[in-house]
Amino acid sequence: MICIQNNLLTGTLPIELGNLNNLGELDFSGNQLSGEIPVSLGACQSLQYLNASQNNLQGTIPLSVEQMKGLLVIDLSHNNLSGDIPEFLANMRGLSTLNLSFNNFKGQVPEDGIFKNASSTTILGNYGLCGGIPQLKLPPYSSHSTKKPPLRLIIAMSFGSACLLSMFALFVFFIWKKKTKLNFQAPSTISERQIRVSYAELARATDSFSSGNLIGVGSFGSVFKGKIVINNLQVMVAVKVLNLLQHGAPQSFAAECETLRCVRHRNLVKILTVCSGVDFRGLDFKALVFEFLPNGNLEHWLHQAIEVDGEYKSLDLIQRLDISIDVASALEYLHQHKPLPVIHCDLKPSNILLDDDMVACVGDFGLARFYHEDYNVSSEKSSAWARMRGTTGYAAPGEFTTTLVYH
Repeated sequence: MICIQNNLLTGTLPIELGNLNNLGELDFSGNQLSGEIPVSLGACQSLQYLNASQNNLQGTIPLSVEQMKGLLVIDLSHNNLSGDIPEFLANMRGLSTLNLSFNNFKGQVPEDGIFKNASSTTILGNYGLCGGIPQLKLPPYSSHSTKKPPLRLIIAMSFGSACLLSMFALFVFFIWKKKTKLNFQAPSTISERQIRVSYAELARATDSFSSGNLIGVGSFGSVFKGKIVINNLQVMVAVKVLNLLQHGAPQSFAAECETLRCVRHRNLVKILTVCSGVDFRGLDFKALVFEFLPNGNLEHWLHQAIEVDGEYKSLDLIQRLDISIDVASALEYLHQHKPLPVIHCDLKPSNILLDDDMVACVGDFGLARFYHEDYNVSSEKSSAWARMRGTTGYAAPGEFTTTLVYH
């Protein structure tokens, strides 16, 4: 018996499964396995229980499964299997339960064997199926081809399709033109390997955290720009120093570290390393080191003209739309993050930073939380969502949506 269900296994099924001649039960449901069901599985003559549900398996059910005469239960539901339902399944007399629901099977459903019993066969969610016994309530099977549509209709449909394809091509060209320079930008000189820095190095990099290098102040700390040496190159960085006397600052530091170590996206501010130790006075010191984004935050660009190379510039409509797309991409990534979605909890223009090419990056994850669907797992998780999070005081309604485009 092999039971490895409800894990995070990835990859494809090994062909060596066929060597397990005496295996009676195989359950690898609830994983993220992909690829096709190996033909070698048919060699498992003693297998009685097969559960491969809730994976990403593709392709068809191999003909070798017909050789598995001892099968009593087959569950292949919630995959991406396709093709016709094999006729040999109806000839497997020992089969008592068959679940093929929520795949991409098509064609006629057999009416013999296990398919005679609607309570033992589940084929829901396969919208290309037809025929079968009346209890399955599928569309009737027809071997006759439908009447050909008139020539006028064919011409009209072809013209409409051509128009849609042209519009789609223009849309793709616009997106491609917008992203080309980003996709082919010079590779980062910063190594992917995490660097180690001390308080002394950060103090030297920021001129002892002088006010001249201060670029921002938040609820839990201050951000300074500085230069540190990485891979023998001097790199401009942004150092976020936590004010540990502020209530909630240690928790904010832990939340930001926990979140940023699990996520990676082009539209998220890139963290280089963290520093947790003591300063020259022996007091606790915590800081996060990010890549420096020279164009500041979105709030400044929205509410005032910015001086760039001696000229005062502001965001035009196309730039605002591009920034909206960037932020939406970051949020879509966070909200679809696996295994747990990430909720930012404090998204606002001052937490949207802009790089050299005015690409927007979401930052400040001090209030971020992983979203647990089961609120009853522990009181700690449920109470964390019961507290108010985000900007305190006044925040303009729709500031990042309506104002972003029309301000």
